[in-house]
Amino acid sequence: MMIRTRFAPSPTGYLHIGGVRTALFSWAYARKNNGVFVLRIEDTDLERSTPESVKAIMDGMHWVGLDYDEGPFYQTQRFDRYKEVIQQLLESGHAYRCYCSKEELEAMRAEQEAKGEKPRYDRRWRPEEGKTLPAIPADVEPVIRFRTPLDGTVAWDDAVKGRIEFSNTELDDLIIARPDGSPTYNFCVVVDDWDMQITHVIRGDDHVNNTPRQINILKALNAPLPVYGHLPMILNEDGQKMSKRRDAVSVVDYADKGILPEALLNYLARLGWGHGDDEFFDMKQFVEWFSLEAVSASASRFNQEKFLWLNAQHIKAADNSRLAALIAPRLAAAGVDTTTGPAIEEVIALVKERVQDLNALALEVDYFYQKREAAAADVEKHLAGDAVARMGRFADKLAALDSWTAASIHELFKPFCAEEGIKMGQLGMPLRVLVCGTTQTPSVDAVLALIGKEEVLRRLRA
Repeated sequence: MMIRTRFAPSPTGYLHIGGVRTALFSWAYARKNNGVFVLRIEDTDLERSTPESVKAIMDGMHWVGLDYDEGPFYQTQRFDRYKEVIQQLLESGHAYRCYCSKEELEAMRAEQEAKGEKPRYDRRWRPEEGKTLPAIPADVEPVIRFRTPLDGTVAWDDAVKGRIEFSNTELDDLIIARPDGSPTYNFCVVVDDWDMQITHVIRGDDHVNNTPRQINILKALNAPLPVYGHLPMILNEDGQKMSKRRDAVSVVDYADKGILPEALLNYLARLGWGHGDDEFFDMKQFVEWFSLEAVSASASRFNQEKFLWLNAQHIKAADNSRLAALIAPRLAAAGVDTTTGPAIEEVIALVKERVQDLNALALEVDYFYQKREAAAADVEKHLAGDAVARMGRFADKLAALDSWTAASIHELFKPFCAEEGIKMGQLGMPLRVLVCGTTQTPSVDAVLALIGKEEVLRRLRA
């Protein structure tokens, strides 16, 4: 059997990191089994679906690098197919027209709630042997409802959560087509998974309650049932469901925060899945290790500190030329010109060990090309007394160097400090403030060597 998985987001907003993890696990399962990964855009909610949201999904998938083999398929382009299957269900007696008005449904709900009952449709338009249906009203366009079995259970062996069972008595006769004829979510999903021959439906556990309804429809169509695997929710550090108001949940948010896409995928892979104590890995390794059996059925918490640590590891491992290209827009926005001065790849090689995100990397790079405006507190602390005059004397030592390397600069430090009767901090800190405008840099000899002799002397003597 050819394994076929799918990622099926609704384009009603940004691409959520929970969706990215669903896509990642579906993609990995297909890749692990030499299968097919399908992208489907579930855009039947015409009021909330927008072209901007579709673009956000496509851009997000491209940014994280999850390639799909088929699609994207759009549900709005398949309405003729849905109508065909709805007619098939009507003719087989597995669906029926319901003419309840909005007012009737509201009155039905109010009466049930007053009795302390669970609100549900009372099946008044459901055809039954010996039952007389109400007269069809002239002013109501009907919905189409699926005829849910009145007894028995729906059960499946979930690939993540194990055995799950629902009694059909808990299920309503759900609407599968609205009054205007447009199909509803639970119905479209069934037809799509059937037509696209999806063998494994891997999705969030907020869909568990939809699964028995979808299984009943598949059985009514004599369609094969896929394997279902429902992934646990991602919680924030407070144990709450992640929301855009409190948390960074959009892929765009993480790109803006300077996160590498491979770091995001690496971290999401570890939320609800694990391979021993392995924390840092690439997607090739993840695919080799991945199995649905190793996915936890419990919710996972997003730990910001661990996530940033992991992003730092990926920055350290990344190619310096690639990092240069990634921070170029950030440097340009800050007015930093890197066309003169040291090779940016060499600067990145020196400073990338110090950062956890690309925004911080850009900030570590900027003072190699232009001196920052030093903080008043740093000037007061490190350039007081004769510190400035001392820096002039050290500039003379630097100017006399024939070889401008970190090693040759370093050789000046100890004898100069001895001559001046100072400690290394009394040389290094003023140097940093005058040359870089900050006290936070890598080894100052390496920094001076990269900035270059002419520019260092210019800054010291300015």
